[in-house]
Amino acid sequence: MDYSNQSGFRQRKLQARARMRAPGMDHGEPQQLFDDTSAGSHPAGHGGMDKGATAYTGQNLLSDPMSNLAMAYGSSLASQGKEMVDKNLDRFIPISKLKYYFAVDTLYVGKKLKLLVFPYMHKNWEVSYQQDTPVAPRFDVNAPDLYIPAMAFITYILIAGLALGTQDRFSPEILGMQASSALVWLIIEVLAILLSLYLVTVNTDLTTIDLVAFSGYKYVGMVVGVLAGLLFGKTGYYLLLFWCCGSIFVFMIRTMRLKILSEAAAEGVLVRGAKNQLRMYLTMAIAAAQPVFMYWLTYHLVR
Repeated sequence: MDYSNQSGFRQRKLQARARMRAPGMDHGEPQQLFDDTSAGSHPAGHGGMDKGATAYTGQNLLSDPMSNLAMAYGSSLASQGKEMVDKNLDRFIPISKLKYYFAVDTLYVGKKLKLLVFPYMHKNWEVSYQQDTPVAPRFDVNAPDLYIPAMAFITYILIAGLALGTQDRFSPEILGMQASSALVWLIIEVLAILLSLYLVTVNTDLTTIDLVAFSGYKYVGMVVGVLAGLLFGKTGYYLLLFWCCGSIFVFMIRTMRLKILSEAAAEGVLVRGAKNQLRMYLTMAIAAAQPVFMYWLTYHLVR
């Protein structure tokens, strides 16, 4: 056995162990170096590659003529659809003209309320026009508005709640039913008038909002009747409600006949003509329906 070779082998083995234990060559340090490299270099490079790919894809979409054409076509379809919806909606309910119906002031409101309660002495019922457009309600007491019907409807609901409360019958459900029933009957009334005008073939400048305004004026008389019932009992309720029913009947007759019979007067149709008689009957039916609704919606509030 060659001991020199064996001792040389041992010496080389010890030297290798010494080099492994030298500073910077510890077992944990290469692993930490590898971890830093993999945590810093590789993810950063991977993230940079994702950002570059995203930017490249976005540039392709923006520069693609087919994408631009599709976006332009979609915008065109959206604008055409919006225009069609607005046109059809404005045909039945001209929302763009709602500002006209709320163009009122304190003086107009006072004159209009007086006209609704005391219409018998009023002479001129024609609406003033300026360049084929009716003037704002604050400049003409005969022009329809939505401010008084809306405020009268809200006041009617509040007075109904007060009347139910004095009779120990108030509850949120009953008040909600009272408001919803009044609103539903108003909608039914307006739809019935529109259908009647269509069946009678009346060409008039009346719009749906005009009919809502004229039909909503009856809430003024309803408020007066219920208030009289709260203050003076059933006798006061029936007396003032009867007066307001007669007033709204006269108001509707003199207002609607100018709208419904205006075409017949312009065409020179004979008063005894069948078509003109249908229009007269329609005018009277619309006016007569107002007292019926006034009594139907208020009689149970006074006891």
